[in-house]
Amino acid sequence: MARSIDLNSDLGESFGPWQMGDDATMLSLVTSANVACGGHASDPETMFETLTLAKENNVSVGAHPGYNDREGFGRRVIPMPPVEIARMCAAQIGALQAMAALVGNKVVYVKPHGALGNLAARDADVAQAICAAIKQLDPSLAILAISGGQLEIAGKAAELDTYSEIFADRGYLSSGQLVPRGQDGAMIHDATEAADRLIAFLETGKMPVIDGDPIPLEAHSICVHGDGPAAVAMATDIRTKLEAAGVSIKAFLA
Repeated sequence: MARSIDLNSDLGESFGPWQMGDDATMLSLVTSANVACGGHASDPETMFETLTLAKENNVSVGAHPGYNDREGFGRRVIPMPPVEIARMCAAQIGALQAMAALVGNKVVYVKPHGALGNLAARDADVAQAICAAIKQLDPSLAILAISGGQLEIAGKAAELDTYSEIFADRGYLSSGQLVPRGQDGAMIHDATEAADRLIAFLETGKMPVIDGDPIPLEAHSICVHGDGPAAVAMATDIRTKLEAAGVSIKAFLA
């Protein structure tokens, strides 16, 4: 069994008076924070506050660019050429880096959000365009990619530090893609079930899927979503059970 693993969560997703999730508590549980940077969610003050809390909790920070689609929370594919997607990501990453500089924190990786992340996992042209933009913007930034997807491949090909993630609370297809939201098996709501699946994965390196035999995946990090009403309870239970199984929880990047 892997003896250490990172826990990451999508945070900083509030906007103005609209509040999403319990970031303060989640930042006491996870070791990496994927911080929204003004596309699918967030605003300057939310970024500033989230970056400040992450620094206080010694949590690594990643930029979480997504489609400029607050109404759809970045969970709808907006048709765009890959080069425009890349520029959209660069603008959002730069915004978060600017706020991090004001906080005295640092953005150390990039993880695309929602529909954009899923598209980058299956579309090589989009994945390559995103990686090219990141390398030009700041080649010190690492990539956190869905395990087995095109972004993982593109990140390594671009010679960016590339790390792989699996999802605690999402179902998988035999292709390695996530089960689309809204379909049966897309979400795991029971924390015990999620934790047991993760422990079994760390022991075997294979992920159960809804349409076949378990598939091999690589994992440096586990994502626990921070936007559901049971997010804190899920993250708490998963961390507790992993540590009880002898797994150390620590950031994949300092």
